[in-house]
Amino acid sequence: MPRPVTLFTGQWADLPIEEMARMTAGFGYDGIELACWGDHFEVDRAIAEDDYCDKKRKLLDDAGLQCHAISAHLAGQAVLDIIDERHKAILPDYVWGDGDPAGVNERAAEELKNSARAAQKFGVDVVNGFTGSSIWHLLYSFPPVSPAMIDAGFDLLAERFNPILDVFGECGVRFALEVHPTEIAFDIYTAQRALEALDHRPEFGFNFDPSHLIWQGIDPVQFIRTFADRIYHVHIKDAIVKLDGSGSILASHLNFGDYRRGWDFRSPGRGGVNFEEIIRALNDIGYEGPLSIEWEDCGMERSFGAREACEFTKKLDFSPSNRAFDAAFDEAND
Repeated sequence: MPRPVTLFTGQWADLPIEEMARMTAGFGYDGIELACWGDHFEVDRAIAEDDYCDKKRKLLDDAGLQCHAISAHLAGQAVLDIIDERHKAILPDYVWGDGDPAGVNERAAEELKNSARAAQKFGVDVVNGFTGSSIWHLLYSFPPVSPAMIDAGFDLLAERFNPILDVFGECGVRFALEVHPTEIAFDIYTAQRALEALDHRPEFGFNFDPSHLIWQGIDPVQFIRTFADRIYHVHIKDAIVKLDGSGSILASHLNFGDYRRGWDFRSPGRGGVNFEEIIRALNDIGYEGPLSIEWEDCGMERSFGAREACEFTKKLDFSPSNRAFDAAFDEAND
C-alpha cells in the first residue's frame, strides 16, 4: 500500500490555515503536516481551548486531508541553543518573553512539553522538531576544543530533554529530531551520540530528511539503515552541491537562493538526492508512515513546485515485494 504523501506547512505559514488546507488538497496531497507557527497549529490554544483540536481536525477532514504529525522546530531550536536576537524572530512572544537567555531556554522546553500534550489531544503520535545545540559554534576546533566541552553539550541534551521526553512518554507521543546542521545531531556519529546521551529512550527518534545530509557528504541511505528502528517520520526534500571553485561548502555567508552558494535546496527530483534508493531502504526497514514534502526551492514558484513535488513523490513510491523473485519457478515445478 503506497504511503500517504503529505505537505509540511513550515514554508507556507504566511498563509492562513484555511487557505493552506484548500491549496494542499488542490495540489493532490493525501494529507498535511502542520507547523506549530502561524495559525496552522497553535500549541498554546490547543492546550487552553477545549474545542481547538476538534475544530482543526474538522477543517482538515472537510478538505479531505490526513494529518500524522505536527512540527515544533522553532521552539525546539531554543531548548539547547545559546540564545541571541535571532531567536526573537522565530519564537512566539510568550516563549521569547523578556529575552533573558535562561528564561527563553526554560520556556522553550515547556513549549515542547506542551506540544506533546497538544499532539495527544489532536490525535497524532509524532512531533517533529529541532533540539538546538549549545556546541554548534565549536564545530571547527580552533581555538582548540577539549573533549570535555563537547561532552558538556551532550550532557546538556540529557539534562534538558529527559524531562521533555518524560512528558512525551506520558502522552504516548514520540519526538522526531530532524538531523540538521545547528542541531545537537547533524550526521550519523552525532545522532548515535545523542541516542546514547538519552539512554536510547524510545520517545526519541528521527525525522529523516536527506536534504540536510547529502551536501555534508553523508549517505542518506546509510542513515536509514543505521537507525532503522528510529525513523519515526520522513521528509522528502532535495538539495544540490554546486561548488564552482570560488565558494565553499560552508556557503560563504550567502543566503539561500544565491547562485554563488556551494549548495542549496531544490524541489524534489531536481537535486542530487537518490530517492529511488531511499524508498527501497524505507521498504527494507518497514517504514509505513507518511512521505511529507518539505518544499523549499528559492528558484521556483512554490505552488508549481508543490504540485510537481506531489506528483513526483506519488510516482516514486512503491510497496515492497511480498515474494521472492524466483518463487514462480518453484511453483511451476510443483
